[in-house]
Amino acid sequence: MGKIILFYITLLILIFAYTLNAPYLDFDLWARLIAGMGVIEGGHVLTQDFLSYTPVHTWYDHEWGAGVIFYAFLKLFGHYGILILQTLLPFLTFFIATRVAKIRTGLQPYNLLFFFFCLIAAMANLNHPVRCHLFSFLFFALFIYILEKVRHGANPKLLILLPVLTILWNNIHGGVVAGLGLIGMYFVGEVFNRKPVKNYILTLAASCAVLVINPWGVDYVKFLLHATTMERPLIGEWQGLFSELHRKFKVIFKVFLFGIAAIELFNIGKAIKKSSIAEVYQKADKVKIIVLLVTAYLAISHIKMLPFFCVAVACYCCEDVVWLFEKVNEKAIYILLLTMSIFTIGVKKIELPLNFSIYPMTEIEFIKANNLKGNILVDFGLGSYASYKLYPNCKIYMDGRYEEVYPDELIVLNDRFYASKGNWDDVLTKYPPDIILIQNNLPVYKLMKQKAGWRMIFEGNVFGVFIRSDMYTGNYRLPSLEREYYKKALFDTDIKFSR
Repeated sequence: MGKIILFYITLLILIFAYTLNAPYLDFDLWARLIAGMGVIEGGHVLTQDFLSYTPVHTWYDHEWGAGVIFYAFLKLFGHYGILILQTLLPFLTFFIATRVAKIRTGLQPYNLLFFFFCLIAAMANLNHPVRCHLFSFLFFALFIYILEKVRHGANPKLLILLPVLTILWNNIHGGVVAGLGLIGMYFVGEVFNRKPVKNYILTLAASCAVLVINPWGVDYVKFLLHATTMERPLIGEWQGLFSELHRKFKVIFKVFLFGIAAIELFNIGKAIKKSSIAEVYQKADKVKIIVLLVTAYLAISHIKMLPFFCVAVACYCCEDVVWLFEKVNEKAIYILLLTMSIFTIGVKKIELPLNFSIYPMTEIEFIKANNLKGNILVDFGLGSYASYKLYPNCKIYMDGRYEEVYPDELIVLNDRFYASKGNWDDVLTKYPPDIILIQNNLPVYKLMKQKAGWRMIFEGNVFGVFIRSDMYTGNYRLPSLEREYYKKALFDTDIKFSR
């Protein structure tokens, strides 16, 4: 029992240390907080956008429940609430993964080094406090746990929990499609395993049927289908692991991916040497193979999906790698990882990251301090931060809710402007802004400094603030440069809801 407690304490400390190393807050957090505020303060789910000056459609918020949880934790625990969630969600995910491994092997799967490798590979996409898809990884592990419990002798009636959890997952994050896919994979795998599959068919049918239980009904299910299949060529995290954008990055995950593949192939080779290919195939768990192959494919095709593979490996592969760690001094590993984690926690301030090179904090403060009003164009990733800080004085062009709120044309024009491609200034005439924020390392920054009808009125370390020339007054207050000011005012907003 003492070893088990030590294992989980060490895992929790490791995740907390990673949380403190996060380089910046997730760009979409601000839109999530606004959505959560609408429910908690306003008493209703926001189904219409009010933050933008551009054309919008019905706001199909596939993360509204996550926003409620984020805002509730912020209200209850202040800044620390975000850190708590960022630590708790990955911990619970991997806690459940260890329980799955125990069900599958009957052993105590507390090999810290194995789960450490799974964790650091997943953390490539998990340590930006706090992201909605953390809930999907947690539900994914929970679905595997229930499915494995039933496969290993639990009452099949336990599967009734999956449609119930689907309702919850569906209203927290659109990643619920991964849960439906998982049930489908178990169905296919058990067909190949020559096991009864009726319960999987019924469970999948019931889980699909309850998708309509949401604030938008059937229309949301149509949106979810569209969002799941839509192309996102301009969004970095939806590009492939080996795409030009990510070819030199995600090295830890790539090593992990190839390492697991090599270990599994090595184990298959050993098994074939001892018996025939037919016998190895017959004994192989087809469910495990299918889930690992599908999640590996998803990770390779879209880097946003890579934690699904890490969770799957943590659930299914513990017994396959034990031989690698037989001669490793377990006590030394605990000492090393605990020392590294405690040192990190000791030297880092327990606070949310403030990254002035990523976020235009001083530039937004300049706009706010000088009471500048009008339509504001910022790169879509920063849109929700701008609206959180500047509404109602300023309405944004667009933000990260691109598929939830905006027509496809807007992101194309946004990309063309900030990348200075083709008719880069089309957006200025089609959806004219009054204020523009631009990073000073982009070519469009120089183009706008020479653009007739525009004037740069403030130059921060990273961003410049441009306004229409006819708005210029020549008398502007400089923003505060004190870090403590921005730390205290981080979640201040003028957005108000009333019941």
